[in-house]
Amino acid sequence: MRHDPDITPVADRVADLNRRYAHHAAIDVLRHALKDPAVGRTAMVSSFGAESVALLHLVAQVNPDTPVLFLDTEMLFRETLDYQRDVAEKLGLTNVRVIHPDPDDAARLDPDGMLHRTDPDACCNFRKTVPLARALDGFDAWITGRKRFQGGARTDLDFFEEEEGSGRIKVNPLVHWERDDVGDYMVNNRLPRHPLVSRGYPSIGCEPCTSRVAPGEDPRAGRWRGQDKDECGIHFVDGRMVRGPLKESAA
Repeated sequence: MRHDPDITPVADRVADLNRRYAHHAAIDVLRHALKDPAVGRTAMVSSFGAESVALLHLVAQVNPDTPVLFLDTEMLFRETLDYQRDVAEKLGLTNVRVIHPDPDDAARLDPDGMLHRTDPDACCNFRKTVPLARALDGFDAWITGRKRFQGGARTDLDFFEEEEGSGRIKVNPLVHWERDDVGDYMVNNRLPRHPLVSRGYPSIGCEPCTSRVAPGEDPRAGRWRGQDKDECGIHFVDGRMVRGPLKESAA
């Protein structure tokens, strides 16, 4: 049975999609998700971070014109901005949309660019969460790189899930990949690595809030080091966390 995304409830569509594609490989899930009427209009959200290139490569194999939303918080490493352009060109991605925070919000909330020091949650909210919500308006679904091995609430993830409070579907094609699968895929397909990974940054966010990670530390130990924070807000609804903290790179 096929469902109209404008009529059939999201929960019903998600259940049917997971039943139909339960035993498919990641690239097959993407092929179906990007053309199945039950999923609807779909974008990918990517940080172009340490592991993002694997999923970007899969998307490019299926449909290089898939909308890819890249959040430029205006506090990213220069290396990330260069890497984003290089990867998009190398993979032939033709519809990368660079999303920025609203300049009025920046002027009002962070006029001196120091909000990340005094209220990092508020900084993430107006630089990431709010712009992403605006960019996703008009889409029925978005593709993420989350995986079960990352733990927490992700251990029970399926390929398709309902995003609480938004009426959208999250597509998680890599949900069954294990810890080494991403690295193996990148090596086997000769994909370019983010230049900061070799310099001790296994998880990469905004420059002021990302530090090097020592051998043996958790890969995300360098994110908001010394602060009671390990989630940027991308998986929040209306500023409220609805899933567990990230243990690995999300996208």
